[in-house]
Amino acid sequence: MHTQTPDTVLDQATRRRFKQIAHHLSPVVLVGDQGVSEALVSETDRALRDHELIKVRIAAGERAQRAEMIDALADACGAEVVQRIGRICVLFRRNPEPNPKLSNLSRFGA
Repeated sequence: MHTQTPDTVLDQATRRRFKQIAHHLSPVVLVGDQGVSEALVSETDRALRDHELIKVRIAAGERAQRAEMIDALADACGAEVVQRIGRICVLFRRNPEPNPKLSNLSRFGA
């Protein structure tokens, strides 16, 4: 499991490009009533390792609760929050050896 803080601080141009890529993605992780559990962190960690840039849907909670869940999940996975819109957030964590067939960044030319 990856528990470090993100090494990268995204600049505005990179953040904008990642938002463009994420627009075409479907959420691969769903946060439900259980909140940020160990199983959820593990699944998110696997998705970030494979895809580097992922969408997460937060199905439970009010706005403040969702924000806390997003921050907790990002911290637990060592990911950076690229964007938050309603119940959807986009997380990024660079993989030093990405699989070009799985990485959303490689597939979309970032």
